[in-house]
Amino acid sequence: MKDIRIALIDMNNNHVNQGFRNIKEISEAFQQSSEENVIIETFDVRFKNEMPNIEDFDIFISSGGPGNPHREGLEWEDRYAAFLDSVLEHNQYNEDKKYLFLICHSFQLASIHWKLGNICKRRSYSFGVMPVHKTEDGEQEFLFKNLQDPFYAVDSRAYQFIEPDMTRFDELGMKIMAIEKSRPHIDLERAVMAVRFSDEIFGTQFHPEADPKGMIENLKDEKNKTAMIENFGMEKYLETVDRIDDEDKIILTRSQILPRFLQSAKKNILKGSEVLV
Repeated sequence: MKDIRIALIDMNNNHVNQGFRNIKEISEAFQQSSEENVIIETFDVRFKNEMPNIEDFDIFISSGGPGNPHREGLEWEDRYAAFLDSVLEHNQYNEDKKYLFLICHSFQLASIHWKLGNICKRRSYSFGVMPVHKTEDGEQEFLFKNLQDPFYAVDSRAYQFIEPDMTRFDELGMKIMAIEKSRPHIDLERAVMAVRFSDEIFGTQFHPEADPKGMIENLKDEKNKTAMIENFGMEKYLETVDRIDDEDKIILTRSQILPRFLQSAKKNILKGSEVLV
């Protein structure tokens, strides 16, 4: 029986982070529920300059993280860009596919690297439980299958992806799956919230891994609390805290997107290994 090998890519640059704990929990739950032998390894990219060799793994989950997603001349940046290209290229030329999920900071890095649009600083830091709206393509997306429209997800970012270059998207065969807010009557750029980069590569600006416990922890951080009150007002802040463990909001999103990604990847990997034998 084939082993399933998962690389968890830590982009937190040695900052304490709830998201990475969440990603590990979801991956370990998948490991425990699988009949197959699932091996999980962690790579600290920004702080220790560690990178997985793509030949050694089947599935990659690349986390969110703090700071500027634009290049700052650091050694890991070239290695990460080469990693993104190598996964994309491997899948174009090989039967055994590699599966990659990109979250928040990683999503921004990939969007910049593939020149998909304008990734710029927001006027103010965004933090909270936000409605995320599916696009027409997003309505067909199997990772969103059991989520309402809009569905709810944790947003935590200083940057945003706006003004997508649709010619470039078409050229690369990539699709926007979700946006920040659908407001046809307001002429404001709406941030891109999810992209299907290829059949095997998916990314979200939001945090599909977030859980109520991590969210409560994050709200103890004065920066997050202030950002939320500034953006939405005290009433909305209190409402969010009240709704944090509603079954139809972040708990539902957490139970769907990453677990579905892992299950689907596993199914395709096992199917592919049968074909190769």
